[in-house]
Amino acid sequence: MPRTKRTPKDGTFPTKDEVRRFLKETSGPISRREIARAFGIRGSARADLRALLKEMADEGLIDRGHRRRYAEPGDLPSVAVLEIYEADEDGALYGRPIAKTDADAPPPRIVVAPERGNRPALGIGDRVLARLNRTSAGYDARIIRRLAAAPPQIVGVFRHGDGGGRIVPTSKRDRDEYTVKPDNSAGAGDGEIVTAEVLPGRRLGLREAKVTERLGASSDAGAASTIAIHTHDIPDRFPDAAVTEATTARPATPDGRVDLRAVPLVTIDGPDARDFDDAIWAARDGDPKNKDGWHLTVAIADVAHYVRAGSALDREARKRGNSVYFPDRVVPMLPHELSSDLCSLVPGQDRAVLAVHMTIDKDGRKLSHRFERGLMRSAARLTYEQLQRAQDGAPADLPDGLMQVVVEPLYGAWAALLRGRNAREPLDLDLPEMQVILQDGKVTSILPRPRYDSHRIVEDFMIAANVCAAETLEATRQPCMYRVHDEPDREKMRGLKEFLGSLGLNLTLGEQVRPYLFNRVLEKAKDGRHWEAVNQAILRSQAQAVYSADNIGHFGLSLRRYAHFTSPIRRYSDLLVHRALIRGLKLGKGGLTDDEAGDFDGIAEHISNTERRAMAAERDANDRYLAAYMEARIDAEFVGRIGGVSRAGLFVTLSETGADGLVPIRSLPQDYYIVDADRHALIGEHTGRTFQMGETVNVRLREAIPLTGGLILELLSDDSEASAPRRPKGARRPPYGRKTKAKRTKIGRSRRR
Repeated sequence: MPRTKRTPKDGTFPTKDEVRRFLKETSGPISRREIARAFGIRGSARADLRALLKEMADEGLIDRGHRRRYAEPGDLPSVAVLEIYEADEDGALYGRPIAKTDADAPPPRIVVAPERGNRPALGIGDRVLARLNRTSAGYDARIIRRLAAAPPQIVGVFRHGDGGGRIVPTSKRDRDEYTVKPDNSAGAGDGEIVTAEVLPGRRLGLREAKVTERLGASSDAGAASTIAIHTHDIPDRFPDAAVTEATTARPATPDGRVDLRAVPLVTIDGPDARDFDDAIWAARDGDPKNKDGWHLTVAIADVAHYVRAGSALDREARKRGNSVYFPDRVVPMLPHELSSDLCSLVPGQDRAVLAVHMTIDKDGRKLSHRFERGLMRSAARLTYEQLQRAQDGAPADLPDGLMQVVVEPLYGAWAALLRGRNAREPLDLDLPEMQVILQDGKVTSILPRPRYDSHRIVEDFMIAANVCAAETLEATRQPCMYRVHDEPDREKMRGLKEFLGSLGLNLTLGEQVRPYLFNRVLEKAKDGRHWEAVNQAILRSQAQAVYSADNIGHFGLSLRRYAHFTSPIRRYSDLLVHRALIRGLKLGKGGLTDDEAGDFDGIAEHISNTERRAMAAERDANDRYLAAYMEARIDAEFVGRIGGVSRAGLFVTLSETGADGLVPIRSLPQDYYIVDADRHALIGEHTGRTFQMGETVNVRLREAIPLTGGLILELLSDDSEASAPRRPKGARRPPYGRKTKAKRTKIGRSRRR
């Protein structure tokens, strides 16, 4: 039915009942923007509407589903068939109903409780019959019985055997091997990585599979990334039509472009960077009214000139959504001819760009900006280390003249941007990153990735450019592919507050959560033994940043509007933003089409999913490389920190390498253990022994499995921070009863028996 304006009778802000009546009368889920339009809500009142809808969703009065669309709450039957479609890092499973539901309705969130007993863990694709109970966040499901036990396709290593062979899966969650008859092996050799189709039916013993593709030897240098690519269905071969378009592309001409070739723009990346899509430059503003102000230029590869909407290149780029980076290779969004050549801002070559010029004052406040299509010639390809060394007094390896013309102005302009950043107080987490160093396909070392001021220069220049892009698209009334980050969920905040309280830290929860509240906690925890745990806990409390056609702001960056503009070689979102700017500012060919503009909601969901897929694949490949590196150190002892707890045991991050391993719960001292999700702790019901996230533990490496990327660890002694003294006889047990969210896991024999 048509959605008409429904201003409340008294002209005031709508009540919850009025919103519910409106949603009941509309046909299908609608966005917050549509609700605001229907009630005539404008300006600052939009923030009040956002808070109202969030409160109603938390109370279960309305459902909020994909694309942040709202609808009347729908109920599922008390018993339903579910398919397991996701498992998080802590082993929690999520299901979706198999029965056909309203295609437009937001899918319910169904958390599947673990089965009792010692049955093999469920995996992605398994189906169960489950009993559902409604909660404020969706549904809890308790399994009645399993209906299927294997995914339809697997990735694994083929092993020869009598009467054919077997496939050993590469997934940590799939522990069953599969038999392969000789005529179903596709000629696979022993030790080859293969993809296989699980055949229907089940006889006694192992299930049967048929090899569908041979991917190379498991001993090959790139085996870890090969497995990750095929496990996560990442497209790694370009269609012939897309390759033809890329190979026949020609460099852009100066026609219709501003000549920026005399501006000493430079690219700044890591030494292992594979494409260069952004360049920066800064100079003092000559306007006497803007004393100590700066002029900044950010030039971005004009990918829209080469990749037009609807072309074979565009279809493939949209399908991939983004480039995927592994230690040994990159799976690019665009073919090499574009990503590493025509669109890459290599030194000394004329390159087409979309540039933004910004003027800021001495405190980093933006006074003005403008976009233009230009032609640039990079003055130098610098690394972060090179730039930092120059600033620190060792400019010998810089090209002549760059110190005064480029380096000093960049640091000066960044000092102003930093003052502006500090004033808005974005979330300031400290999350060190480990770098896998390869030589001839083998891991030679694992080192902390260095973090310099030069990294922050590039980041802050890019953030400023991204804000300008979003503002310009709004001003020109063009669709915008926003990068949004919602504020933390209230339930997670309450859990975080309890966890921090157990560490002696206080988190104030007011009417509205602000990033600076977390920063205050981080400042108090700095240099203390709980520093890493506090960082991880705050990170886990945050919502995930996604792409959206509707703007809700970026909580983490403390920005009201934000869009990705600066990496169109490797992110489809940025290419769409470029096209929208070209159309809105009438900058020539290659602008956004009406068809694209009408499908921003669908594209946003798709590229958010491809981003998550890429992150999972990159993490899986790194895990396998780390396990291969650690394989030679079986029985070695390490210091680590508990990074998480679950029913499976303790997840420990080794301080030396950053590798993550599992201390199985069955190997912990005998007790009944309670998983306290709010405190991120395993607590022994009888002894009071507590293992909490962030605690330092000493462990021994018992097993390293390069095939799956798994590490199995053993807790060495009770002398770690995680071990609490046994509770004196007669003392009360920890206060975890029926009213808490803690989950009980049985370990060993009960002392009550």
